[in-house]
Amino acid sequence: MHVERIDRSIGELIDQISSAEIMLPEIQREYVWKPTQVAKLMDSIYRGYPFGSLLFWQTDEVPETRDMSVSGPEVKPLRPPLFLLDGQQRLTSLHRVFNNHQDAQVVFHVENQRFQNQSAATQRDPKWIKVADVLDPKASMIRLTKQLLEGGSTLEEYEIEERLSQIKRLRDRRFIMEVLKGFPYDEVAEIFVRVNSGGRRLGTLDLAMATLSTRWTGVLAKLQQEADHWVQRGYGDIDVNFLSRALAGVVLGRGLSVWSPSRLKQTKDTELERGWEVVKLGLRRLIPLLEANLKLTRSDPLPSMIVLIPLVVLLGEQGEAPIDKPTADGVIYWLLLATIQTRYSTSTDTKLSQDIRAARQPDPICALLESLNIDNTRAEVTERALRGRTKESPYFFLSLLVALGNGARDWWYRTDILPGHNEAQKLEYQHIHPPATLDDRFDKGTINDLANLVFASAKANKQINGKSPAEYFPMLDEQELKDHYVPLEESLRSPDGYPGFLAARRQLLVEAMNELLDRFRPAFLDKEPTGPADPNAGRSLDLALYGSRSDGGRMVFTAGGEGFSWVGSANIAELEAAVESARIAGIDSDVVIAGESVPVEMIEDSLNVPIGPFLVTGTPEEWRAVFDRERVSALPLAAAPSLNPTPWVGDRIKFPITSTD
Repeated sequence: MHVERIDRSIGELIDQISSAEIMLPEIQREYVWKPTQVAKLMDSIYRGYPFGSLLFWQTDEVPETRDMSVSGPEVKPLRPPLFLLDGQQRLTSLHRVFNNHQDAQVVFHVENQRFQNQSAATQRDPKWIKVADVLDPKASMIRLTKQLLEGGSTLEEYEIEERLSQIKRLRDRRFIMEVLKGFPYDEVAEIFVRVNSGGRRLGTLDLAMATLSTRWTGVLAKLQQEADHWVQRGYGDIDVNFLSRALAGVVLGRGLSVWSPSRLKQTKDTELERGWEVVKLGLRRLIPLLEANLKLTRSDPLPSMIVLIPLVVLLGEQGEAPIDKPTADGVIYWLLLATIQTRYSTSTDTKLSQDIRAARQPDPICALLESLNIDNTRAEVTERALRGRTKESPYFFLSLLVALGNGARDWWYRTDILPGHNEAQKLEYQHIHPPATLDDRFDKGTINDLANLVFASAKANKQINGKSPAEYFPMLDEQELKDHYVPLEESLRSPDGYPGFLAARRQLLVEAMNELLDRFRPAFLDKEPTGPADPNAGRSLDLALYGSRSDGGRMVFTAGGEGFSWVGSANIAELEAAVESARIAGIDSDVVIAGESVPVEMIEDSLNVPIGPFLVTGTPEEWRAVFDRERVSALPLAAAPSLNPTPWVGDRIKFPITSTD
């Protein structure tokens, strides 16, 4: 085994792609670059900036392949192909530009030497020229120069010719190539994961997927085909990553761990095939249940997809037998409560292991509820649990479900509040009391309270257009308001009545959410005492950002609950750097919060940060979303309150980052 280092021109590499002498092994992902990224790549190469190296694999094996996202006739290679491990996005983009692909219509402004994707504006401006026209081997520089001069370019003829020739010479720029020779597929798969992970610590899912691809030839094609099926149904989050985790869960009987790859290597083909059939059958039994009982026709409103995996195991291993009503109701009930409790916000795979084992018990519903500590409690949502919650809370999902169940539709336009299967459409929501109508008495958490949000389109928001409910409610039918659980009292429609509005609507939502839970609650819980559905009911953590990373901004935390309150702060640059180090490289680090140095750790898929009385947990993506949310409403650093650092003394309670305000 050795690595050979060579170089090759862009033109040669593009020709090799066209002749199928460069191919993609099946472990590669889809082409995902956007037009802006393609234009920036062209700009970098034009300006002589570094544009990276490429990694290939040369082998006598015949691995499974996947198609490159390029156009052109299918051909058979005249010599053994090279398999591209790193550089797919760049090479695919270049091939598209050079061959005038419809999704890579990059144009060049001859005067300011800018690249961008073709638009209506560039089509009207004759100073823009399509890069593919310049790169065409048959293109005449004289004709193109004349075309630009006639279009109004003020450059000298020789300047235009030089700039066009510089584009023409892009074909001659050279890539450094490293070619792996003599490496077996399993090692190549691990190398692929490492070089495509952006320097971050390898996740268990990455390793499991790479292991599956080496262990079971063609598995990623099977996963992609299944994912494509669910995209057509509106469940685009049932993607290759989800299916890999589900398959590993069925086969191994647990969540992923550092031991998963070695166990998957030892798995027999028959076990993998049986596990795959369980996953497919489980999904085909579960998704219709969600559609029929919750009117959930899309996956994107679900706060967590992992919550589906134990249910896939349960229903998939039952076979084709009809699902009886107690099982169907129990499945929905557990999903709702696991979502409310943000079941997988921390120790994801440990809890998934528990839940897969529970799903295989003789009485799986009872065992699953026991894992949530509600096997002897009739769970209910309380007004206190909803107080201060925002769109990041799992109760936002429940508020959607109760609105769907109540037949709520978009105000004025009467369209569905949950869009169809088109991926471009997103679930939209608006403020009932627009922020512009509320004064300084109300902070951002109060303004963005869940009880002030309604599912309505951007078109409906234009009708509201910053009006107070006192102005626009009369334009709506009372039933339209009732469908969204909006109180009708006129006294609640002004800013003065806003606190009362929140309380009244919150109560209506609580009643609707409990009715939803009661509809699916297993009969054996009817005689049990009630208890909170959410263990964090009544607890809160408010975030407020003052300033930014560049000016030494601070994030102020205000925590509260029964019998305790706490306020502290952290430097936002240090906090974000620590979170990013854990997210990208898996490096645990420390940050000073309220004068105390606390660890920032990645444990399984969760990023954990001790903040006052809470151990705040969530996925890296959820943490980033919260930071983005706070930037939108950031206040000047000069407005930050003066705080005495007061480290927390005592135990900490797990608290989801998605429940912060």
